Amino acid sequence: MAFSDITATDQISFVFGSIDGQLRSAFGKLAALHAKNFFSFAIVTGNLFGTAQDDDQLAELLAGRIEIPCPTYFTVGTVPLPASVVERIEKDEEIAPNLSFLGKRSVIKTSEGIRIVTLGGMLDLNIVAGVSKEQHEPIHTEGDAKALRGANNADLLLTTMWPAEVWKNSSRAKELKIGAETAPTSQTIAELCDVLKPRYHFAMSPGNFAFEREPFFPDASTEEDKNKGIALTRFISLAPWANTAKAKSMYAFTLNREAVITPPVGSTLTPFYRPAAPKKRTADQAEFSRFSNGHHEHDQRRRRHQRRERSPPPGPDRCFFCLSNPNLPTHMVCSIGEDAYLATAKGPLPAADTFRKQGLEFPGHFIITPLTHAASLGAATTAAGMSVEDAKRTFAEMGRFRDALQAMVAGASKRRLGAVTWEISRARNIHVHWQFLPVPADMVSKGLVDAGFRVLAEDMKLGKFTVKDFGTADEVPGDYFRVWIWAEEDDEDAGGGAKVVRKSLLLPFDESVRFDLQFPRKVMAKLLGLEDRTFWQDVVQSEQEESADVAAFRKAFKEYDFTLAT
Repeated sequence: MAFSDITATDQISFVFGSIDGQLRSAFGKLAALHAKNFFSFAIVTGNLFGTAQDDDQLAELLAGRIEIPCPTYFTVGTVPLPASVVERIEKDEEIAPNLSFLGKRSVIKTSEGIRIVTLGGMLDLNIVAGVSKEQHEPIHTEGDAKALRGANNADLLLTTMWPAEVWKNSSRAKELKIGAETAPTSQTIAELCDVLKPRYHFAMSPGNFAFEREPFFPDASTEEDKNKGIALTRFISLAPWANTAKAKSMYAFTLNREAVITPPVGSTLTPFYRPAAPKKRTADQAEFSRFSNGHHEHDQRRRRHQRRERSPPPGPDRCFFCLSNPNLPTHMVCSIGEDAYLATAKGPLPAADTFRKQGLEFPGHFIITPLTHAASLGAATTAAGMSVEDAKRTFAEMGRFRDALQAMVAGASKRRLGAVTWEISRARNIHVHWQFLPVPADMVSKGLVDAGFRVLAEDMKLGKFTVKDFGTADEVPGDYFRVWIWAEEDDEDAGGGAKVVRKSLLLPFDESVRFDLQFPRKVMAKLLGLEDRTFWQDVVQSEQEESADVAAFRKAFKEYDFTLAT
């Protein structure tokens, strides 16, 4: 948008290309333009600071002597941040008035309600440990990109790298000879853009040129709700500030929130569209699934008499719970938070119509999983992948997902359904996770769920349960099974309000106990009258069925999904 096109009534945002340390001149220009246009906020794409940073300008910025006239956001590009800036970030201190660091991987909402998803830095294929923890190095992992898909949508997507094949279907790209050699690209960023469908995607330009692609729209067959209009995306890569080629390095825009019904003239089909190809299930995929129940063990019914040496546990790139696994079934991921994510279970115990009479149009069997590859959340084993603080924070967010699911189930069923959540924690686990299932609320209030777990544990000689509340991740040492049982019921004494019925049980065990990983599923199958679905391998769905369940769930969960808020 040209600055001459802006009217006084527009809510305008401003974007820079890389500033590369030229702080005085860039922010001086922003101040002059802001005085006339009153920007709601500004963004710096690429590098705010340079490889040969002027120490005097940096000192002036940190001392607040360089005016930044409106809220301004930046992330990491290709250059490491100055040590003095990193120090303030790590201390959670203000960098400078009106200057905020987005982090390398983040989802924020501005005071105007604009949702910005950020993935800074260059892709490092040598890192295979899922998402990265630090937030200021100029690198990211495939896991970082995949984790952001759980943001579900974005107004603005800000990346350092370009999405792969963004030049496809573009006549402008042909004119400018834009192609695979023009800029560093990433397939996972292309997939991220395709999932989020941002209104604007800003990426760093690696040279003295700018590229503004024609707006593009998704294939009509992939639109979930055509009544909401077309999800139109504009990809823009601005040249560095004050570049010698005098290529475009500034951009102003207003965010149009009105539904686009007809694609504008010159727009194109998304460059990321690929016709769906039929997938064949391999033998390994048939046996293992990232979201299956106990998938990390061989099917004991078929392997009982086979003997072989135990292979080492898979790393994050082969773990079926890690977002860095290139073979992960992303269509089953429902929501991603800061430290954990939510997905549907492979071969769910309930069918899509099991709880239809109670108001659910999907199975309701979910997996809540930490983003970090770790065997346990307990403090005794956190050296495998988490610090104690990481574990406590992750436990809290997993609990938040569980609480949101419970609220959704109770609301959709008008309190006719409660829920059961369980965890099997063992030192030799591959990746800790919780499983969540709806259950009729009267089974909870009558104590049938509690009794079901106790009786089968006694029959299988697994040990005895104790009643225990769980407040943090490090309360239970050693191996254990724990279960949360929850429901709401009408409270006549409260004038039609709700009374919560809950109980949490703990079953510790040691190496002398051969714990059956199917134990909780066997209990729930018997309680729900679904014994024919006890083993997940017997009820595996097609990808189309799994995707339909995810879509139905997301619609019901939207108002409870805390990852979409603020």
